[in-house]
Amino acid sequence: MKATLKNARISPKKLRVIANLVRGKTVNDALPMLRLFHKKGGDILYKVLASATANAIHNDGNAKDDLKIHMLSIAQGPTYKRARPVSRGRSHRILKRTSHVFLELSHK
Repeated sequence: MKATLKNARISPKKLRVIANLVRGKTVNDALPMLRLFHKKGGDILYKVLASATANAIHNDGNAKDDLKIHMLSIAQGPTYKRARPVSRGRSHRILKRTSHVFLELSHK
């Protein structure tokens, strides 16, 4: 009853804001909440939660009503480094951060 997503192209700081709102809730409560968020992190976490729910139903034969978010953690992934040209022939570094999402479901 697990699902993971690696190298999601969003910073962990932005994703943790959404993760803190749904951590510990039931699947029936969390899925509609994630669907209504107007942030990129809501769509990403919705897909991971839907995948974990499908895994629990298909592989373990659990009912959707009995599932709860047991563990949801966001870890920092690799950082893509880019350069932005500035005056006098110099450049500033741009850090494009990525995230890893680990989600585990349990019974109520």
